[in-house]
Amino acid sequence: MKKSLLTAVFSAAAIISGTSYAADFPSKPIRVIVPFAPGGSTDIVTRIVTAKMSDILGKPMVVENKAGAGGAIGASEAARAKPDGYTLSIATVSTLGVNPACKPEGLGYDPLKDFAPVSNFVNVPNVLEVNPKFPANDFQSFLAEVKANPNKYSYGSSGTCSVLHLFGEAFRLATDTDIVHVPYRGSGPAVTDAVGGQIGILFDNLPSSFPQIEAKNLRPLAIAWEERLDSMKDVPTFKELGYPELNQPVWYGLLAPAGTPEDVIATLNKATLDALKDPTVIAALEKQGAFPAGNSPEEFAKEIQQQYDWAKDVVKKGNIELQ
Repeated sequence: MKKSLLTAVFSAAAIISGTSYAADFPSKPIRVIVPFAPGGSTDIVTRIVTAKMSDILGKPMVVENKAGAGGAIGASEAARAKPDGYTLSIATVSTLGVNPACKPEGLGYDPLKDFAPVSNFVNVPNVLEVNPKFPANDFQSFLAEVKANPNKYSYGSSGTCSVLHLFGEAFRLATDTDIVHVPYRGSGPAVTDAVGGQIGILFDNLPSSFPQIEAKNLRPLAIAWEERLDSMKDVPTFKELGYPELNQPVWYGLLAPAGTPEDVIATLNKATLDALKDPTVIAALEKQGAFPAGNSPEEFAKEIQQQYDWAKDVVKKGNIELQ
């Protein structure tokens, strides 16, 4: 499976390194399927980037939300679209890693065979945080507390077999701790209960929690990012703390259906990279807690493969089942 994914993008990457782009593409509006509801971070990021891409390409990129089944409904529809570059979709760690790991049968699409990667749009940090009343002020005291009290503390996530559930499970496995998972229907309710003290621990994407962190309603203890953020300079990365396997952000990127012509992929990739260099786009994304990425189809394919393998490993070791 790994070989088929990478082989599919080698030639597209080679096209991008040259000067050959689709001469007659696009000639009409491009549909972009977001496999989640309007207003979430995936939707917001997509609209910011594709608005600029529309200007660059000279044709509208029309965002269409197709939510349901953890992103599987939208991803399935995108996988079946005509491979001509006029129906694209947004990839996330959930749709291409977590969903296939939790539900390998009957998903409706193959994450490694049914899509042609275009480019990663953004990376988004994950954060470990606690209610301010939790008896720990930093990561080391937190770790000591949960180790001394197995199964006493609960952590919230955005749902069973969500990427944040797997992040929490990866934390439990890496640190040899016993904390109890409490699934919610999305990050919003989990954040609310963490602020209210119904749960003491939360694993979340930074954009969902940052307003509560700024208001000191949640205390961040560690962040999954390459370096400390300017906005949270006192919060160490998991890599600093000795857990590099937990230092993985989430990402949102652009996909075309498998079989899309290489010159079309090249044109879309170039438009993506140009959009992500725009200062207004960068500012708008960073305001959402998302940081521009931008890479080649080959590089994005490797990121997809890495997250797919990571999710399968965590699901297997944690004996996680989709409920």
